[in-house]
Amino acid sequence: MHKKKPNYAKPANNRPNISQYTVKEPTELLLFLLQKSKLGRNSAKAYLSRGQVSVNDRVIKEYNCPLEPGQTVSIRKDKVVEEAPIAGLTILHEDEDIIVIQKEAGLLSIASPKENEMTAYRQLTAHVRIKDPKSRIFVVHRLDRDTSGVMMFAKSERVQQLLQNSWQDAIKERTYVALVEGRLKKPEGTISSWLKESSTLKMYSSPHPNDGQHAVTHYKMIQSNANFSLLSVELETGRKNQIRVHMQDLGHPIVGDKKYGSKSNVIRRMGLHARVLAFNHPTTGELLRFESDIPKSFLSQFKQPV
Repeated sequence: MHKKKPNYAKPANNRPNISQYTVKEPTELLLFLLQKSKLGRNSAKAYLSRGQVSVNDRVIKEYNCPLEPGQTVSIRKDKVVEEAPIAGLTILHEDEDIIVIQKEAGLLSIASPKENEMTAYRQLTAHVRIKDPKSRIFVVHRLDRDTSGVMMFAKSERVQQLLQNSWQDAIKERTYVALVEGRLKKPEGTISSWLKESSTLKMYSSPHPNDGQHAVTHYKMIQSNANFSLLSVELETGRKNQIRVHMQDLGHPIVGDKKYGSKSNVIRRMGLHARVLAFNHPTTGELLRFESDIPKSFLSQFKQPV
């Protein structure tokens, strides 16, 4: 018969700098830390962000990670190896197979061969190599430099291929918010066209059916005034610059998107944000959903923000 683990902190495996707690009832990780340890809220968040908290020996950084009875939560009191500060992105979720981040506008997802600046890809590579110098990450999809929001990377080539090969089936929800110029006449609708790329690397909708890659975009008005409309945009297909082209086709280009017809730059960035990414985990099959807030600069264009 196994002895029940006590509900108080104890040294683990002769490692006095690690405290362990057993979960007795369903809860969330940050709440559990505040209840069971002597950490204050700011300290608990710092421990999480530095990778000093693990659940069943797996490092967890998400505040709202669900806990189940019987799991063991460990807290390392000694600081782990400090990594260089990550700029322009926040890690929302990390496990053995994937990393999900929120990218800020202005940060490149991955550099082209001619560019040598800091990117999300480069920073995350440095991040995973702290634990294992041989670790790598792999691009699954991209966000344009001036688009903010949720995106995902794989931590192995196998997982990258799994995700890319089953992308249409694996992705359950991919929703953006777009701040566009002018007030739309129709509060919701669907744009369908065949996208092609010009010699100047600009995407456009071909006037001929079956000429290029088929692209389908659904939109719904969230809020509008005489100058701007805030739209919820859902992708049925994921083509390069799809939303940007389709908004221009509508006659309502995305704010700050000079390349695709915008005349205004009131928010000093492009008005496109990847708000929701929901997908089946490539290994476990679990449905994961990540949502980030609408940027305040988008909402500030309206007298009564939603």
